[in-house]
Amino acid sequence: MSCTGSYDWNFTQGEDAILQITYKDSAGSPINNTGYTARCQGRESYKALTTLFDSTTANGQIVLGGADGAITITIPSTVTALISAPLSGVWDIELVTGSGIVKNLLGGSLKIHPEVTK
Repeated sequence: MSCTGSYDWNFTQGEDAILQITYKDSAGSPINNTGYTARCQGRESYKALTTLFDSTTANGQIVLGGADGAITITIPSTVTALISAPLSGVWDIELVTGSGIVKNLLGGSLKIHPEVTK
């Protein structure tokens, strides 16, 4: 999926939640994200002080692809298993350039479904 500003993310409690996106310019060409870092959080509401998950390039839960603009977010099953479900919330992802400029790429509603198989 390309970055379009809004994406409603649904996944199931206890699974590896993986989202792959591509950072592109207005002409549809990939934007090189070499030297960038990224952070992604989910919360029960915009005002919630606690996070449901906190994924970053530093903790290895976000991998940036460099010249092809690829971004892969992986929230491990060990993290999603701890989220009480069913749950609706919000999420977003930000890229930070090497010079510190922050760009909010994508976000939207979050829906976490209960796990059946344990």
